[in-house]
Amino acid sequence: MKLIVCLDDKNGMMFNNRRQSRDRKLIEDVLLLCNGEKIYTSNYSAALFPENSVTVGLPAENEDAFCFAENFSVPEKNISKIIVYRWNRVYPADVYFDISLENWRLTETVELCGSSHSKITREVYER
Repeated sequence: MKLIVCLDDKNGMMFNNRRQSRDRKLIEDVLLLCNGEKIYTSNYSAALFPENSVTVGLPAENEDAFCFAENFSVPEKNISKIIVYRWNRVYPADVYFDISLENWRLTETVELCGSSHSKITREVYER
């Protein structure tokens, strides 16, 4: 699976059961990146996307699908690619990304201008 996450500079994901931030242009970029493929996500995150672009739940273990995770973990063994959107700031956090990127290879870095953040960095990691 191709995992998509949004992280602050300390790998924080959520605070007090809420996402740290949201950005309309980031979601537009995710949709472009996925190029019409279904995006698996949680009920909580589904509201960020147009109605017919997401499926609530996780893809099958060996399925090479996109998965947008904000409030749940995915077993690392099921992941072929990690796409990280960095907010480039530190927010309060009590839920952190639990996969070390140390053993992953950074293959792409793109800077985006968001709607609420002047700079969002997209990083793509592969095995």
